Amino acid sequence: MKKIFTLPLIAFSLLACQSNPEVTISVENALGTDRIGEMVEVSMEDISTRLNLPDTAQLVIVDAESQEVPYQITHDGNLIFPASVSANATSTYTITQGVPATITVRACGRQYPERMDDMAWENDLVAFRAYGPSLQATGERGFGYDLFLKRGTTEPVLEDLYAQELDPANWQKVNELRKTDPKAANELVSTFSYHVDHGYGMDCYAVGPTLGAGVAALMADEDIIYPWCYKDYEILDNGPLRFSVKLTFNPLTVKNDTNVVETRIITLDAGSHFNRTVVSYQNLSEASPIVAGIVLHDDTPATTAPEKGYITYKDPTTGADNGELYLGLAFPTAVQDMKTVLFSPDEKKQRNNAEGHVLAYKNYEPGSEYVYYWGYGWNRSDMESINVWNQYVADFADRIQHPLKVTVK
Repeated sequence: MKKIFTLPLIAFSLLACQSNPEVTISVENALGTDRIGEMVEVSMEDISTRLNLPDTAQLVIVDAESQEVPYQITHDGNLIFPASVSANATSTYTITQGVPATITVRACGRQYPERMDDMAWENDLVAFRAYGPSLQATGERGFGYDLFLKRGTTEPVLEDLYAQELDPANWQKVNELRKTDPKAANELVSTFSYHVDHGYGMDCYAVGPTLGAGVAALMADEDIIYPWCYKDYEILDNGPLRFSVKLTFNPLTVKNDTNVVETRIITLDAGSHFNRTVVSYQNLSEASPIVAGIVLHDDTPATTAPEKGYITYKDPTTGADNGELYLGLAFPTAVQDMKTVLFSPDEKKQRNNAEGHVLAYKNYEPGSEYVYYWGYGWNRSDMESINVWNQYVADFADRIQHPLKVTVK
């Protein structure tokens, strides 16, 4: 399971024998709460120019106590690193040219063509997947995001979960047993299935033909235009601190527009329970309502806080004794409305007996980007209760609405 990200070694430039120039990064927190391990970013071009770096240069980042901090250079030319800043305070970080310590991967993912083209990704706390074109080709309606609950380790677990679940030798044994002893066959499945918690996580979340754990969708005449599975993908960043993927979808019909193409860029940083998602649509001719939603699997009321920019919901999960699962949405800018919308009896049957959705409403203008965050917590991991989760999400929404101020000196 353990992956190590090692930056390639390079030779020092001729300037190495002279005094090593440095850049100071000032990170200011204007909120009255501490912000621990929050990812910040600065332009790598700016850093390179200030330090007069060759293209292949490596860096060392240290905090005010001279403790080294890991970093990553992203696909869009930014240098990111986790910063910790006390309430109403400023922290400083120093960047110099040098050979950094080896970094353990804390965010990564890939497509799993061996499992219907799942796009699955994770960090040290949480894991997710979006369904792919092979699943759609079967006719299965898997519109929403799925979750892999994670606990007991900060290392990647998805490779192992998928490997056990999809091992042909395991299923050969199961199929042989089913001929003579179905009960023993089911017991064998439970020893390797990723629907069972073997100590470091499981899949016990139901998606079906719904928005699942936080998909955004356009609306027409009060009806959600459900997006199918992604068509194409491009992994933009793959660790050690950030995973990001660009998903492109098949054309939709939105009112009079018949070739509306959705694009999503999903970003998950180490240390966060939430994905940042940027949604845009091509070939949309007029403004349209857009909703981000969480499916409701029972009648537990969701918590909506439109004035503070977040939604939470306690999901019952599938199966017995899976603990408590907490879902959340957070918004960096104001939304127009938040409310629960229940399915009619007929629609409930069409949507695997889900109760409805809790939705946040906004207006999408053609050519713009819709940005929001979605994620989860689990009481078997680091979220002890729904109250702890609600506070985490409220604080998270406050942070994205008041980002850290980063200054390069």
